[in-house]
Amino acid sequence: MDLIIISAAFLAGFIALKCHLPPLVGFLIAGFALNGYGFESNETITTLADLGVTLMLFTIGLKLDVRSLLEKEIWAGATVHNLLSTAIFTLILMAFKTLGLDSLADVPVSSLVLLGFALSFSSTVFAVKSLQEKGELNATYGTLAIGILVMQDIFAVIFLTASTGKLPEWYAIGLFMLPFLRPLMFELLDRVGHGEMLILLGIFLALVVGAGLFELVGMKPDLGALILGMMLAGHNKASELSKSLFNLKELFLVCFFLNIGLSEEPTATGFFLALLLLILLPIKGMLYFWVINRFHFRVRTSLLASISLFNFSEFGLIVGGLAFKMGWLPGDILVALAISVPLSFIVAAPLSRKGHELYQRSSHWFDQPAPEVLHQRDALINPGNAQVLILGMGRIGTGAYEEMTQRYGQICLGVELREDAAKGHRDQGRNVISGDATDPDFWERILDTGHGKMVLLAMPHHQANQIALSLLKKRHFPGHIAAIAEYPDQMDSLIADGAHAAFNIYSEAGTGFARHVCDQLNPHFSRS
Repeated sequence: MDLIIISAAFLAGFIALKCHLPPLVGFLIAGFALNGYGFESNETITTLADLGVTLMLFTIGLKLDVRSLLEKEIWAGATVHNLLSTAIFTLILMAFKTLGLDSLADVPVSSLVLLGFALSFSSTVFAVKSLQEKGELNATYGTLAIGILVMQDIFAVIFLTASTGKLPEWYAIGLFMLPFLRPLMFELLDRVGHGEMLILLGIFLALVVGAGLFELVGMKPDLGALILGMMLAGHNKASELSKSLFNLKELFLVCFFLNIGLSEEPTATGFFLALLLLILLPIKGMLYFWVINRFHFRVRTSLLASISLFNFSEFGLIVGGLAFKMGWLPGDILVALAISVPLSFIVAAPLSRKGHELYQRSSHWFDQPAPEVLHQRDALINPGNAQVLILGMGRIGTGAYEEMTQRYGQICLGVELREDAAKGHRDQGRNVISGDATDPDFWERILDTGHGKMVLLAMPHHQANQIALSLLKKRHFPGHIAAIAEYPDQMDSLIADGAHAAFNIYSEAGTGFARHVCDQLNPHFSRS
């Protein structure tokens, strides 16, 4: 049976990938198809699915700045959206009931409020995977979406605790001692090295220290993993640990999406109600856009963040399962929730992939905020007189910056997504600003200066480099464009799209290593 499930997951994921959809859509469809043939979820799949979600929240925490949750656009935005969407969804569900929808006929108003509340949440798993695939997890709209999702996770914990009537154990107060263990955990990260022991330490911290301790005191394990990740976010190995856990987390999340389909048997009534629930998605997206835009973010940021959150959440299944167990919801509604979540993913996946294109086509429909009132995180920037723009100031971008500066003087401007990373570079004397190179408005401002002669695309994700390249070509950038790539086919696509040069980072690393050795050691060899 396991071989059949693995084969079905691979084939469905591969087909989804070739249809330009995230593989997770294929995994969901595979789960429902297998369910239709009599397959059911088992303890192994459920356990691996839970591990995937726990590790995902831990890795989110590793990249999360706690201070961002205290910003009003995060906590206030998430709260206002949650209240508004719950109220509006409840009214619409009551209208369905009044119109004579059989599956809602005997459902009390209190249960409709609960259903509206469950539908107000967006999927953390879907949003994070979509942002990671596009390389925009740290973009302004990406951090905004993740912050709202984290606040929703906090709301979820509060609801689950209140609805079950189960308070944390009295000794949960001992969790306040965790910050005092932070130096010890930092010391472990320093001493554990960079190989398999780093991965094992990450799993230990996420599952045992974080999730395990929180479950022991009667709290949600996933929240414990998230909080522990946030505690470790300030360590210089946090990014490396997140990357080390990436493939393991992705593998476990396959089981998560399979488990959704394998856990519930589709019914005609449930499927029809799920289709009706999809009517709420556009309303949900418009509410996100309205709320985010009220905090003076640009139309692009508000639109892309809304698209990232344009789905229903797996949390709806948790709420529905709890309500069904307590007799608050009939089984058809639980099935409808189980079907509506993956259906919303199928609807949201192409929208997320085409988000930048949708913005470019629809931006003229919206009134753009005046530059002087824009939120500080989203303000337009002036690159000054820089002749070389380096997009992505990681190790490769920083090395290119230093080499260019050494050869030609102060002619470079580095562009980094995160403001804290940009500030770190400025503290070391580099000319670096924060900005989103996949933002059409960013490039419009850059090209207005007329000083740029060369752009180096050194962002770590191929799709981000491709988007920036396409925007440069659309703006008819007159200078040279060079880009990095990990694979030969990526180099070919960059050249085909208009880059003047593309460099394989692995082969170029070997060349750079040999050049560095010769410069430093000045060896004398005889030619053979």
